Amino acid sequence: MTTPTPGRVWAHVGQPFTPGSDPQPAYDVLILGAGRMGSALALALTERDPHLKTLLIEEGGLPNEDGATILAPGIWTLAHLPAAQHAAARWTLERLRTLLGDDLQARPYLTLHAEPAPGTQPTRDLLATHPQSLALLDPGVLPHATAHEAHLYRPGTLAQTAAQSAIRRGTDLLLNTRATPHPGGRVTLERLTVTNTHQIVTHATHTLHARLIVLATGAHAPTQAEHHLGIHTRHARAYRQTPHLGAPSTEDAPVLHAHGLTLRPQHGAYTLIPAVHHRDPHGYTPQGGHLTGVPTGLRRETLEDLVGLMDALPALATSDLHLGRSLADIPGAWLALPHGHPDAPPTHQRLDDHTHLLLGGPHADTLGLWTADALAREIAGGRGE
Repeated sequence: MTTPTPGRVWAHVGQPFTPGSDPQPAYDVLILGAGRMGSALALALTERDPHLKTLLIEEGGLPNEDGATILAPGIWTLAHLPAAQHAAARWTLERLRTLLGDDLQARPYLTLHAEPAPGTQPTRDLLATHPQSLALLDPGVLPHATAHEAHLYRPGTLAQTAAQSAIRRGTDLLLNTRATPHPGGRVTLERLTVTNTHQIVTHATHTLHARLIVLATGAHAPTQAEHHLGIHTRHARAYRQTPHLGAPSTEDAPVLHAHGLTLRPQHGAYTLIPAVHHRDPHGYTPQGGHLTGVPTGLRRETLEDLVGLMDALPALATSDLHLGRSLADIPGAWLALPHGHPDAPPTHQRLDDHTHLLLGGPHADTLGLWTADALAREIAGGRGE
């Protein structure tokens, strides 16, 4: 087996973009978006069809600190998946182990309940060895719990690892470039730079043609399909914030889930992952809410959910919960909702003869890599390792 020639990386405008002078298209596949879905697809294509010439394009860096990947929970679990999706989730877990190694950490995952149900155990018993976790909640309000397997990781690290592996196998990477798709397999590239007054401007513009374009730009992908290709989809998006809870967590603290809210141990404290109830309407602009007349950075819907959980999770009623004073104080990003549903799994969809859509969404942590590989298999026509 021959060793593949590594791909090229254009990280900034000081590196002239030279995709090739051949009159034929320089690439077979252009992947717009180097988050975990786009990066995973790039790697899977090198495995399924190593002869494909692929360019991975990202508007920011790797990973993009403004995208949903960097703020994704990074929790693999079967807790909220139907049995029909377990095989795909198990495949994803093995893929995570291969790519991340020791960066994938096994943790307990407890779903907390007010009423007993099949498989539940007393919350006090399950948290007997985790007194700091038990202190977060009122076991009188949530006396029952279900234990699940879970694994924690950083989705930003996954995107970076997958992209770097793809580059070693021949994929090219173009960073700090805004890509706009057009009908007929054409993409306009704007290479971006920052002026000395901190303005982002276009340094140079290029046009590429390819046999196939994949929109892997997360929540922005359906809008790109509609605005630039004239193709309407039923996909949607929602703005999700991940506030900080300063209560202490240990290295083996379990993930807690109650009434749609997930408490993820992270950096010695907790990141809160609120439930996504529905799509945000077209034109919605994220904005903070008010608590007893005081402005907060949390959007109103999220704030109301947390207030409603304060009896069950008293830690939310303390100063440990970071409410912020404006939207900029709370980490948040637009999240894709495949088919417009908060519980829908990741998906891929052929839009026209030259364009595919690849979406992660709320279950990308557990099913994203499998979905990216499924699209790679389709593009490669069943070929691959």
